[in-house]
Amino acid sequence: MNFSLEAPVIAWLVRSIQAWYYPGISNPTLQKDRPMADPRRSELGNFLRSRREKLSPKSATASNGRRRRTPGLRREEVAELAGIGVDWYIRLEQGRSVSPSVTTIDALARALRLSKVEHAHLRALTKTADRSAFTRETVPDSLRRLIESLNQPAYVTGRRLDILAWNAAADEIFAFSKLPEDDRNSLVNMLTNPATKRLLGKAWADQARRMVAQFRATHDLWAGDPAFVSLLARLRSGCAEFAGWWASHDIRGAPGGVKELKHPKKGLLRYAYASFQSNDDPALKLALYTPLRETNRRSPT
Repeated sequence: MNFSLEAPVIAWLVRSIQAWYYPGISNPTLQKDRPMADPRRSELGNFLRSRREKLSPKSATASNGRRRRTPGLRREEVAELAGIGVDWYIRLEQGRSVSPSVTTIDALARALRLSKVEHAHLRALTKTADRSAFTRETVPDSLRRLIESLNQPAYVTGRRLDILAWNAAADEIFAFSKLPEDDRNSLVNMLTNPATKRLLGKAWADQARRMVAQFRATHDLWAGDPAFVSLLARLRSGCAEFAGWWASHDIRGAPGGVKELKHPKKGLLRYAYASFQSNDDPALKLALYTPLRETNRRSPT
């Protein structure tokens, strides 16, 4: 077989496939601004891609006649819906060093059907990173005295969800004082502690996934920091479900709610819970649990 004639054709096919699956690989203009060391930009691209893939093709105004190789919308469809250039959107998804305007961010949020929490996360990710390495927070004495004076369970967490302070009522329920110091983290405790799984019972998976989605919003702003990298490694190795939850890139706020806990000594407990940001240090959050008592219902006469 004469390969001298076929080689150019094969080379052309390889370049075409690369250009289809990896836009910009054969374009020097797109290659030269490819960043190599900004994990935060990578998380921005991952977030955009995850939201694009969750949208129905019916959301696009572009022609849907072409055969689809991936779920959700194509990049060019998102760019068309947002009114921006395709190559420019590709740069965003591939984590390149570009700075979108507020108008562009808002247009992308509309095109991707982002919630208010997701929209705020997108804005935060596109801001210029200006931070030092993560350091564990310190709880002011005034805040410690406050939670110690409360009768209901209360505790304080930091940005990485480290459990920094708690009162006696919280310790009776969650046994924070019995945890090794390295395990005093809400995510580690939730995802890897068998006692916590038993405490939450059937609600464990929903509560755990909710907490992962809340943490994701903070993590993306600290992506690449050693403290966050080590925490992710521990969660991946200690919880089989974590990898799938993390890959979905869900983003949630921290709303309150109701928890039912099956305590080994106290029996079934029901709490309304809420969290509050500290004025002394916005990185600190105070979690409060208020017992719910069932009211007797009178039978209709």
